[in-house]
Amino acid sequence: MRFGYWMPVFGGWLRNVPDEKMEASWAYVKRLAQRSEEIGFDCSLIAELNLNDIKGVEANSLDAWSTAAALAAVTEKIELMVAVRPTFHLPALLAKQAANIDHISGGRLTLNVVSSWWADEARKYGVSFEQHDDRYARTSEWLDVVDGVWSQDHFSYSGKYYRVEDNVLEPKPVSKPRPCIYAGGESPAAKDLIAEKCDAYLMHGDPPERVGEKISDLRMRRAKHSKLAPMKFGVAGYAIVRETEREAQDEVKRITDVQQSAAGYANYQQWLAGTQLEQRVSLEDYSVSNRGLRSGLVGTAEQVAERVATFEKAGVELLLLQFSPQLEEMERFASTVIAKEKPALKH
Repeated sequence: MRFGYWMPVFGGWLRNVPDEKMEASWAYVKRLAQRSEEIGFDCSLIAELNLNDIKGVEANSLDAWSTAAALAAVTEKIELMVAVRPTFHLPALLAKQAANIDHISGGRLTLNVVSSWWADEARKYGVSFEQHDDRYARTSEWLDVVDGVWSQDHFSYSGKYYRVEDNVLEPKPVSKPRPCIYAGGESPAAKDLIAEKCDAYLMHGDPPERVGEKISDLRMRRAKHSKLAPMKFGVAGYAIVRETEREAQDEVKRITDVQQSAAGYANYQQWLAGTQLEQRVSLEDYSVSNRGLRSGLVGTAEQVAERVATFEKAGVELLLLQFSPQLEEMERFASTVIAKEKPALKH
């Protein structure tokens, strides 16, 4: 199992806790990234939104791509998975930026391709917002162009959404055959696209048995494209490790004290409206982003380690975790859970 985490570019993950003691600042994310690779974390996902959908649109949020470039220069080992939304980036230009950051990092950049969901954010930043399946049609072309300019010389492309002529992109990425492309989604359009054109599938939080069903489904879809390498799989989770199970459950009660008047509630309603999900989402799910509590990574270190093992048996290779407060809880998780998986690490 590889252990990753969401970089707190929004100042936290809890919609009902205003101050999580993890400010959205360069100083904090730099400290977090450098420490995380020392204590055994393998990957960090840097989310991309120009507005803060968790703490409210007036709150601070960091830009994903400039943050990723800066982190590439001050870290040594950790994978930097940067979210990118095709509606906000022309593909050939983004591919150029990504290749450059890949060189800065020594081949540690990967992409998490996300089809936009937030209509208000798009309007505020002057970006067109399309219907769900149209966004995936655009993303399909976007992926074709990115892969083409990364892998070919003098690449040309003409589609409904994008056109490039005789493209020159040098230097090409360090990573071969290309930086890993992750994506997530639960609609049929999303899953078909991911199976055909991406390298790894990221899932919202769910129990291992449900995740296992999703993995089986994506593997079948992937099998239709026989020349492609096997798909990799990751899942989101919110982790709470305590000395006793009761202490862990007390923390769950604290963070799921739902307040529908919280600053991020309207944004959450837009996410529901703009996303096709396979399951209904509860107000408790609203409290923690990405359905993280459904993964069940809550309890004593032994209980959480057992849950991790169950995910691994289901086919999960990467856990993308959220914690609050991030640095302190990551230290706890590393010393109690990761240490069981990687006993040679020194914390």
